[in-house]
Parts: sequence; C-alpha cells; structure tokens
Amino acid sequence: MNFPLSWPTRLVLLACLLLQACSKPTPADEPVRAVKVITVGLDAMQSGAEYAGEVRARVESRLGFRVSGKLLRRQVELGQHVRVGELLAQLDPQDFKLAADGARAQLAAAATNRDLALADYKRYKDLREQNFISAAELERRDTALKAAQAQVDQAQAQLAGLGNQTGYANLVADMAGVVTSVDAEPGQVLAAGTPVLRIAQDGGRDAVFSVPEDKVAKLKVGSQVQVQAWAAPASATATVREVAASADPVTRTFAVKVALSGPDTWALGSTVTVVPKALDRSGPPVIKLPSSALQHDGEKAAVWVLEKETMTVRLQPIVIATADGNEVVVAQGLASGMQVVSVGAHVLNPGQKVTIYQPKQATTMAAPAPVAAK
Repeated sequence: MNFPLSWPTRLVLLACLLLQACSKPTPADEPVRAVKVITVGLDAMQSGAEYAGEVRARVESRLGFRVSGKLLRRQVELGQHVRVGELLAQLDPQDFKLAADGARAQLAAAATNRDLALADYKRYKDLREQNFISAAELERRDTALKAAQAQVDQAQAQLAGLGNQTGYANLVADMAGVVTSVDAEPGQVLAAGTPVLRIAQDGGRDAVFSVPEDKVAKLKVGSQVQVQAWAAPASATATVREVAASADPVTRTFAVKVALSGPDTWALGSTVTVVPKALDRSGPPVIKLPSSALQHDGEKAAVWVLEKETMTVRLQPIVIATADGNEVVVAQGLASGMQVVSVGAHVLNPGQKVTIYQPKQATTMAAPAPVAAK
C-alpha cells in the first residue's frame, strides 16, 4: 500500500539530495614517490683554475724554396709522415737549366781566353830572356793572364751557384715528422722563402694553453701542472717549459708551454685540460651537494631531508657558500650523516612518504626449447 508524502517531507528529502550532490569527494592519498638520496659527508674542497690546451710538436718548421719559380708538383699531403731526405715538392727547373747552360758556355769562353793569354805570356817570356822586349811588356802579358784566370774563376763560381739553384728547385725534408699544413698548390708561382709546407718534427710534445695576465705571474718555468687528455685516458704530471714574455695582441693572454712525456701518448692537435698546481686553492673539508638537490624555500635555498624512521621528507633551509664545479658548498643547515634527496626533488611535498629508488636489474628469459618435428 502506497502512502502519499506530504509537501514538507518532500522538501526535506530534496534538500538532503542536493546537499549530498554538492559535498566534496574524499581526496585520494598522495602516491609514494621513489627518490634517490645521498648521505651528507665531508669532502675536500678542490677549487683551482683549469685551462683548455692543445698538444703541439715541440719543433714545428715552415719549409719553403730558396729560389723563386712555378710550383710543378707536390709529393706529400696533409697528415702524411715524411722521412729525412724525402722529396716534398718541386719547382719548374727549365729556367735553372738554361741559366746553367749559359754559365757553362761563359766558363768555356773564359777558359779559352785564359789559354790564349797563357800562350802569349810564355812567348813574351822567351823574348824577354833574349832581351828582344822590355820588362814592362812582359808585365803587361802577365797582367792579362791573371785577368783571364780571374774571369775563369768567376765563371766557375757562377756555374756552381746556378748548379745549386737547380738543386734548390727540389724541396727536401731535413727532419722526420708529420705534415701539419699545406700552404701552396701546384701551378702557383712562388717567391723565394714563401712557405709551402709546415712539418711537426717527431719527438717531444708540448701542451700549449693561455692564461690571463693576473695569473701569469704565479706560473714559473719548472712549476708542476696536471695534464688530462679530453678524449683519451692519458694523464700526466708535467712541468712548465716556457712562459711568453709578452701578451697576445688580440686576446691579451700569455701563452704557456708545458713539456709532455711520451710523444706516442699525445696525439698532435688533441685537446687537453691543464690544471696548474700553483693556482690550486684547495681548502679544508666541506659539505658539497649536487645542484640537482637544490630547491627554493621562498628566497632561500633548501633541500629535502629524508626522515628514515617514517620514510617522509621535510624541507631543510641551507646556506650556500660557493660553487665547486657542478656542486655547491653548503655553509650551514646540514650535518654529516643526513640523507638528502638528490633526484626527484621537484615532485615532493612536505611530509610526503617516499621510497629509495632501486634500479631494475635486467632478467634474462629462457626461451622454450623448440619441439622437434616428427
């Protein structure tokens, strides 16, 4: 049997339904975040100057022809290793050959004149012994003979010089090394002394870097530096061999050369990092944190500290003293033994529960054995 509801009862039921529809849903629990943590401890303060340098040969020469001419051919290429006495390039020798032929003809003419003067002198000498001519006449023949002999000597010297110039048309390596630069191509007309090739001599290597003028006074010849190769595991302690006496006019820095040991270890042109020990500013042990652990608490820096008893995090304000590479030095706010969140700090809230991240280990699934076909 249905009983009709009165209007006051209907209004009360409608109000209850409306209140139930407008009420807020129960908030969901915050998820448990996985974070990476580090334990705070004291570490040495490694604060020093680092400079980027380049490995160069200790002796590097620019080679060119001692005579002018047209470059006929070049026998070596960039990066090629050459030996002592190896032919590197050649000039067109035709002009030198023609000049040598002309000097050879002048020598023959001078020798003929000398022989004629010698025969004249002998004849007049016999006449003088018989008192048919005066002594002055014999002296004139003697002078003519000496002049002819001087012309022969001059022609011989010219022929020898032109012979040397013919040899100078061949550029020969006077050292063993690697071609590091090519400055001329075949067909180019070169003046005497124009650089054609640059060769880095085999042997010692130098690490060359530049320092500003406010640091160069601390670097002395013989001081120790640490050299680390950028793309190789090579590392060594080296000594300063040379410090530039004047600054570079463009960069206003001073070039410093460091002697390296073991030329086979250091590739020419490779990049190295040089840390002079004279510029080391190592201090007492300090607390250092990676920059990924830093957060902002208003205008102050802070970090998330893990409470191990409850596995929750709290925001701890800190005071930063300075930076040391990619890390910051903490002056106040932390003590040794605390655990600080280093990765995942940007998604945390005060009091949130966390777990320590554990990397997943790859597991190898054994494949089922194939069924043999009947």
